[in-house]
Amino acid sequence: MSGSNSSDPGSGAKFDAASPFALTVHTLAAPALDDAARRTASGRLKMLLILLVCAAPVVASYLAYYVFRPDGRTNYGTLIDPLRPIPAALPLAGLDGQPVDPKTLRGQWLLVVVGGGACDAGCEKLLWLQRQVREALGREKDRLDKVWLIDDAAAPRPETLQAVRDGDAVTVLRTDPAALAEWLAPAPGHALEQHLYVVDPLGMWMMRMPADPEPARLKRDLERLLRASSGWDRPGRP
Repeated sequence: MSGSNSSDPGSGAKFDAASPFALTVHTLAAPALDDAARRTASGRLKMLLILLVCAAPVVASYLAYYVFRPDGRTNYGTLIDPLRPIPAALPLAGLDGQPVDPKTLRGQWLLVVVGGGACDAGCEKLLWLQRQVREALGREKDRLDKVWLIDDAAAPRPETLQAVRDGDAVTVLRTDPAALAEWLAPAPGHALEQHLYVVDPLGMWMMRMPADPEPARLKRDLERLLRASSGWDRPGRP
């Protein structure tokens, strides 16, 4: 109609704000589901941060020992790569025949000797060295536990047990040699009984000492490990 103020909505003409035909667009509230998703994501992030904080000392200690080492510094023992966790199914038993859960060996550093119950001269030498080196660590010695794994059915000689138990006790356990070989291994050309083995507080075999080790160099390696891991283990197992 001539003179009409109406306009075709498709013509691109703008409506007056005061017009009854003007449209108002309202912002819709976010669904409650979005809030729940944000809370879930936030919770997961916090949990991840907590795990990272807990793992940081362990990671830092290995970086300090394995990676960020001063030039010219070498370790005496052989580093195991990759680390070998103690098998959950490793059969262990006390001298009384009662089974022992491998998990109970976790919690602090272990210096392990493997030898038969009869314990020949080489075995006795390693047990003596195990004790002397631990004592030489001074105030840090309580962070290192002595372990003797007996890999046969022979009964330990009373005098040997008396010697290893004189002073600080040693953990003496029986195990199956075939099962033990799935965890610990000697250097090429050597026997399992010729080495000392270092296990970290997480139950990981991480170092093997040379056969007939030099006490001073063995002690130096242990001191470095204990220094690098200060703060993420404690004296005595749980």
